[in-house]
Amino acid sequence: MDKFVIEGGTRLTGDIYVSGAKNSVVAILPATLLLDVPCIIDNVPDISDVEICLTILRELGAEVEKTGEGTYRISCENVSRYTVPEAQARKMRASYYFLGALLGRCGRAKAAMPGGCNLGERPIDQHLLAFETLGAYATLIKRRNMRGEEYVDAVELETDRLTGTNISLNVVSVGATMNAILASVKADGITTIENCAREPHIVDLANFLNYMGARISGAGTHKITIEGVPFLRGNVAEGSVETRTYSVVPDQIEAGTFMAAAAATRGDVMIHGVIPHHLKDIADRLRECGVRVEEIENEDIVRVYVEGDKRFRATNIRTEPYPGFPTDMQPQMAVLLSIAEGQSNITESVWEDRFKYVTELRRMGANIDLTRDGAIVWGVPRLHGASVKACDLRAGAAMIIAGLAAEGATEITDIYHIERGYSHIVEKLRGIGARIQRE
Repeated sequence: MDKFVIEGGTRLTGDIYVSGAKNSVVAILPATLLLDVPCIIDNVPDISDVEICLTILRELGAEVEKTGEGTYRISCENVSRYTVPEAQARKMRASYYFLGALLGRCGRAKAAMPGGCNLGERPIDQHLLAFETLGAYATLIKRRNMRGEEYVDAVELETDRLTGTNISLNVVSVGATMNAILASVKADGITTIENCAREPHIVDLANFLNYMGARISGAGTHKITIEGVPFLRGNVAEGSVETRTYSVVPDQIEAGTFMAAAAATRGDVMIHGVIPHHLKDIADRLRECGVRVEEIENEDIVRVYVEGDKRFRATNIRTEPYPGFPTDMQPQMAVLLSIAEGQSNITESVWEDRFKYVTELRRMGANIDLTRDGAIVWGVPRLHGASVKACDLRAGAAMIIAGLAAEGATEITDIYHIERGYSHIVEKLRGIGARIQRE
């Protein structure tokens, strides 16, 4: 079984570089299906979710060529299939972005219900609301489990024509906002999407599509307006050999993970390739704990360091949609709070099953009680190494941070979760002094 082995107690110091955003690229890659010309995507992270996306594109008929480290040339000009391969769809939650992209391209789309981390219920009712409001007809393919309970196994969409309209989402949903954008960019007329999510990766998807000729405004606010266009080719003339290149935005959560690791090991780390304002709420919580966070003026760098030997201060966090504290940083922050002095409270308002990591962190000596809507953390002086597992992607990142901060050796299994979202994590951490290896 593949695992990470960490010898803790080393202070992280030096420079580390952030890769392209997982949450952006898993929507941008499906979005290439909407283009009428080839494109080049740069700053693509080397993670398993990207490999799944690229496999899906190839199996749909796209031409995918790796032209450099983190760079791919993609041509979807000959794509005519509309069914997402089932085996790939079930491996990744973001596979549902192919529904919106294929619906916009082919007028038809079919995909099995997505996989990925199990963080609780992941209904797609808001996605279907958007598709049906635009004029698509949805068929839910249902099955029964071993207990005889009925569940939705796959979704098929079909339309004669997508027509711009007003879409009002009942809840703020990143996935539904992304899918509504994908389905709307080539619809007839003007579409408005209200009660949108505002995360950086939504802005990145809109920027990519606009770069290729879409007309999207308002991304990053609660209302997005899309004027449908017949073609997406940027300023590249039909028949031209020119290919436009788009670079994926830096990963907010990877940067935040490195910030938490630097803090938990009482280190001094320069984190390169970031957009500082994306990290504001993460930085604010770290500062409340006594961690120094500095933006390097006029550069895409954040420095995170700890001075003196005082224990971290306790604080409270509540996860919220952007620009609030991200749910994807909650487990990593919990590690820091577990060695802070005093009582901290964590309220999780996004995913109800986000606390699977607590059992693993307790194996390392953490003192955490779960409540109906979160957790109470009583800080202990130190954690100790143990054998733990990565319950999901961000829980796995938390186990790495805990192992780096703990006394003794830590072994982490089920690391495939971590490799879904962190590119070359071992090499990057070793570069700033971590004693970590993959076995």
